[in-house]
Amino acid sequence: MMSTERTAPYAALLLRVSLGILFLAHGLWMKVLTFGLAGTMGYFGSLGYPPVFGAIVALAETAAGVALILGIWTRAVSLLTLPILIGAALQHGGNGWVFSRAGGGWEFPVFWIAAMLVQAGLGAGAHAVRLRLPGACRAVRAA
Repeated sequence: MMSTERTAPYAALLLRVSLGILFLAHGLWMKVLTFGLAGTMGYFGSLGYPPVFGAIVALAETAAGVALILGIWTRAVSLLTLPILIGAALQHGGNGWVFSRAGGGWEFPVFWIAAMLVQAGLGAGAHAVRLRLPGACRAVRAA
């Protein structure tokens, strides 16, 4: 018989790895390898943002993807991606529904926000690398 207690860690793992792959697809594959950092920075500049934000977003998405796949600081990483995803939702909001439309729609970034909040609530789940900051270990022992 299946129980939530037994399956929840694996459900969190599946969500975490899936989200990590999506971040690698958007950060590393699309922004770095396809458009290049210069192209991504130019795109952000064409939207009226400081071009350096393009590089920051590309590198942050790539780092988030790796961290999520490995399960490193999953709750924090999930929450730290929210400003990027909210920015994407706002950028695509005027394009309407359906992300395959010209300019992309808003539903994919909004769903991604919800999924990241769920991941933050669930934590890393099964097969995660457990890294602790040295100060955090002392604080846990003292509590």
